[in-house]
Amino acid sequence: MTDRDSSSSEDDDQSYRDETKDYEDDGETRDESGAGPGPGFAGVSSTLRAVIRIKQKYRALKKRRQEMALAMGGLPGAPVRSSPKIFTFDSAPASASSSPQWKKRKRKRRVLYPNRRRRRAPGPEHSPAEFCLYLLSAILFVQVYNAIENLDDHVIRYDLEGLEKTLGREVFGQQGAVEALLWHLKDFLSTYVHNRPLVVSLHGPSGVGKSHLGRLLAGHFRSVVGEPLVLQYFALHHCPPEAEAPRCAERLVSLVSEAVELGEREEKIPLFVLDEAEHMPREILDALLGLVGTPAANQFLNAIYVVLSHQGHELITEHLLRNVSAEADRAHLGRVLTPALRRHLEGRHPLWAQVNLVPLGLLEKSHVSECFLDEMSREGFYPDRVHMEQLAAEIQYYPAVGGREYSATGCKQVVAKVNLL
Repeated sequence: MTDRDSSSSEDDDQSYRDETKDYEDDGETRDESGAGPGPGFAGVSSTLRAVIRIKQKYRALKKRRQEMALAMGGLPGAPVRSSPKIFTFDSAPASASSSPQWKKRKRKRRVLYPNRRRRRAPGPEHSPAEFCLYLLSAILFVQVYNAIENLDDHVIRYDLEGLEKTLGREVFGQQGAVEALLWHLKDFLSTYVHNRPLVVSLHGPSGVGKSHLGRLLAGHFRSVVGEPLVLQYFALHHCPPEAEAPRCAERLVSLVSEAVELGEREEKIPLFVLDEAEHMPREILDALLGLVGTPAANQFLNAIYVVLSHQGHELITEHLLRNVSAEADRAHLGRVLTPALRRHLEGRHPLWAQVNLVPLGLLEKSHVSECFLDEMSREGFYPDRVHMEQLAAEIQYYPAVGGREYSATGCKQVVAKVNLL
């Protein structure tokens, strides 16, 4: 160690001892002179007094050291003293160079939408009732769709498409009547619950295909619902003129009742084909009116009645012969003739007011040729066109009107003439 360093440490120790002594003397002086705490200081606890005394000593010591540092710094060649690093409650004076630069923070704008999404102005708030409306619409759509599917399934059960193909192939010259009949059947068979039975009455002159159409209907329904649910009733056969009409009526009601009860158990709709209605006595017509014209509480609601009759054929024949030029489209025959035909039939019996009338028109010469072709094919004859025209020319016709020749007997004589070959 050098002489300079030893002298410096001796000077530091001496100065520290002097500072302590001066501080003690200063404290004693303050206590004696009464510069310290006031008279109320004696009432304070000993711990608080000790804290206050330590703080006063620390301030006096700090003041004395600052004065000594200033005095020594002014002398040339004075040693540089390094004061010990003592933790104080006072913050050190900050230099101008190291003072932090307080910058004004920019306030960021609030981001309402992500940058990757398409921005658009918020729309009006939706009411909760709108969601309920959409949900109700969806439920209604599903219910209607299921109902339509169920209707289609019920119609498919009766194979009406196959029936339509059969009637289109087997029945000649009655396209309008066939379409009307199929429309009534589809509308009725689309559901199993009804408020009244279906009654369709086919009217037309002799030989136009009424009985043939009834046989085709009965055969088709036998194949889809079974033999016990189909009844073909011929008035002259089941109730001849010599039979008792009331008993015939009771017998008919009994047959209908048995078939309807069986259909209810099997959930099927029976078919009743009533041919030769023009020969039915009034008692049978009254019994039919009781079956089809009673209120909705009637037990015979799920049933189809097809009545075949040539009543009103005079109106149909007269209309076709007088309006042949206006009836180029035979599909409109029922729409034109139905009102007049209904008025004509209601005067005979109230039953005709409860039925759906379907008129059948006269057959032309081309239709008779088709009847010959079909019958000859069934019997195994070669269908010679010249031969068929010769056979068709032997049929009786009305006088030609507007280039059309209508058969007076229809296809009734076709079977007899083919059997003579």
